[in-house]
Amino acid sequence: MDVLMLLLLLFGLWVGPVLAQVRHPLPVLWMMPVSSGWGGNLTAGVPPAVRLALQDLKKQPAPLGNYEIQLQLLDSQCEAPSALKALFDAMWSGPKYLLLFGGVCPSVMTLITRSLPALNLVQVSFAAPPPNLSNRKWYGNLFSTVPSDRVLNQATVKLLQRHKWNRVAIITQEGLRRSEMKKDLIRQLMKVGVQVVSTESFYDDACSGLKELKERDARIIIGQFEDDSASEVFCCAYRLNLFGPRYQWIVAGGGTAGWRFGWQASGCTADSLLMAADGSFRLQIRQLSDTNTAGVSGQTPQEYQDAYLRELIQERSEVSPLHAYAYDAVWVAAKALSQVMEAVKHREKYSIQRNVTVGEEEFQRTLLEAVKQTQFEGVTGPVSFRNGERMMSIEVTQFQGSSGVLVGEFSTNTQHLRLMNHLLKFKGSGPAKDQTEERPQQRRVSLLLYIIVSSVAAVTIIITLTILCVIIINRKHWLLRRSGGSQDELLLLGILLSSASILISGLDEASLSGMTLEILCSVRLWILSVGHTVGFSVLFIKTWRVYSTCCINQKPAGCVQLWMLLLDVFVLTSWQILDPLRRVVIQHRLESDPADQDVIIRPYSEHCSSINMELWLTAVYGYKGPLLGLGCFLAWSIRTVKSDQSALPGEHLTLCMFAVTVFSVSGVTGSLLTSYNPPVQFCLSSALILCCNIFILSWLFGTKLLYMWSNGSELQIETTEEDTEEQQRSLNQQLKSQTAKLDVEIETITMQLSETVCAVDKTSEEPLSPDAVNSPEHVERRLSMQLLILHHSYLPYIGGVSASSSSLFGSREAFVHS
Repeated sequence: MDVLMLLLLLFGLWVGPVLAQVRHPLPVLWMMPVSSGWGGNLTAGVPPAVRLALQDLKKQPAPLGNYEIQLQLLDSQCEAPSALKALFDAMWSGPKYLLLFGGVCPSVMTLITRSLPALNLVQVSFAAPPPNLSNRKWYGNLFSTVPSDRVLNQATVKLLQRHKWNRVAIITQEGLRRSEMKKDLIRQLMKVGVQVVSTESFYDDACSGLKELKERDARIIIGQFEDDSASEVFCCAYRLNLFGPRYQWIVAGGGTAGWRFGWQASGCTADSLLMAADGSFRLQIRQLSDTNTAGVSGQTPQEYQDAYLRELIQERSEVSPLHAYAYDAVWVAAKALSQVMEAVKHREKYSIQRNVTVGEEEFQRTLLEAVKQTQFEGVTGPVSFRNGERMMSIEVTQFQGSSGVLVGEFSTNTQHLRLMNHLLKFKGSGPAKDQTEERPQQRRVSLLLYIIVSSVAAVTIIITLTILCVIIINRKHWLLRRSGGSQDELLLLGILLSSASILISGLDEASLSGMTLEILCSVRLWILSVGHTVGFSVLFIKTWRVYSTCCINQKPAGCVQLWMLLLDVFVLTSWQILDPLRRVVIQHRLESDPADQDVIIRPYSEHCSSINMELWLTAVYGYKGPLLGLGCFLAWSIRTVKSDQSALPGEHLTLCMFAVTVFSVSGVTGSLLTSYNPPVQFCLSSALILCCNIFILSWLFGTKLLYMWSNGSELQIETTEEDTEEQQRSLNQQLKSQTAKLDVEIETITMQLSETVCAVDKTSEEPLSPDAVNSPEHVERRLSMQLLILHHSYLPYIGGVSASSSSLFGSREAFVHS
């Protein structure tokens, strides 16, 4: 019944002007879907608007009043083959049609518009052309009073750029127009560098697509669907909790009627739908102009709308979102055709070629230029075209509470988006974030920690320099032998170098430039490694000397220290030349921010490293590790060795060697395990280095400083076992020399005594009386013999000549007379 009334109405629009024959007729083909369905429902309310436009044209003065548009209806049925067949049949049967009006279905528009140049026709439409018709070389004969869907995509991109949203998802209702619109949107997003994390399509059930968007952690969702599907989409969004301060919806691609939550989706109340849609943006084409001035028809937009609604009430039809654009489209066709016809009349009347009939191609070109230059104030706003596109504004509406609020507009003429920020309302403190924000955070040594650790290192350096100065100033008063003093100075030098490395390791790019930091990487490596080698070699040599003297009775190796230092220098030099250290950035595991659930902290740190870092560390540890183990073995072997006051006890050497080994191994292990946290690494490694240095200073030099303080200038510093042995050798040589002199004197005295005894025996044959035996002469002779015996018995124990080498024990007379 509705279709019959529509046909009668269209027939009346066509027959009425024919009967009048008052104005010059202009035959025009009107193509649109009439039967029920998607296209029929969309255009059901269009004929009243067209009739109003034709009635208003009758009231216009010349030249518009001299012409009457005669519309011939063609039912396209939203099928391209049927529409093309109907078009050819109409053109074959005549009359000669000057223009094609209408065209709603995208599939029909794509096919018909491509063939317009061959048919010498210009099309004026009142539906949004799909984005694939933007190529003016192929579709240059199409003009529409509704902006293309590309304009909606441009407005969407501008809105994304305004809020710096670079990560979006798209959900599209299935259909040819939406599919083309989605492809165009993706192309525009790629041009501006916006990432599309997911694109989903739906026909009946939108929930499956929204689930996929949620799994992809999509926060900014662009919806391209019809107004009737808004309830279903936002109901699914409510169920999946895809709304609130963490999400932002941008709906682009609906019609011009606005959202209608007229029915409740299953499981969702009206309040639920409003809650899910609250805060969402909608990009829509303006239906009516908001001005109160009269347009080309002499009526204001509000007066036209009132007249249109009266027509709908009489016909009991529904409001079509395209009625205002159809009204302006009739005026575009009428003004262009009347302009061309007036030009033809003027040519036939005043031109020399007045009898020459205007050809179809020439008429088409003239009509095409006339449409391009058309400008007037319509009920939808200023009507003008540029590159076939209707120039007008796109409204940006934000759904707030239960209604939409106009918060901005996008001008297709200037490509500028204007937003009224004071009208914008967001669920959170501001616009939603397009993704969980990854906030980079550098792990660096804090200034307070660096000052504290550096102060302790500076105090250690000052103490070490003080001890070194005391040794140098009091060199003459210390009991030194060979290299004892120089070894202590080398040990203090190693402590100075290792302590100084702490002052460099805490620096970062906040205080120095990148190039300076790379240089300091190598400087710190050299200072720490050489300082460790020098200090450890001194303790190793001291331990080896005690061990070689007391345990294996061999002369200590004096070149071990030099070889250790040369090996260290060789490895470091090769490292520096072949694979120098550089500052590299290391990304660590993501961490959540307890203050903001939408923020993830991405910690990173800078380290000194090289390409083959593991290989060089293995080389360094490969030769220092066995030396540390050997040093501990030697120190354990001499742990019970005791010496005099001037020598270092074996227990002290053992403790120092074990301390260096434990602190070294702990420092290396701690640095490797805490490499992900520079403050902890700096604090741990610095603490181990300083503890080791302070232990050696207090244990080796503390007792000596106390002895110096208690005994004034008579100081005794450590003498090595080699110095003690040298003293014994010198003393032994002196004793041997004195023994040789005594042997000569004793030999002389013995010969003299022998001669005296023999003389006495010859002159006196009487036995001696007791008084004679105790006479002073006999007592002196007995004491001399006893001294000789004691002297020769003592010499072997002090390293002198043996008793058997003396001629005294070889003389039988000496024992007889003693």
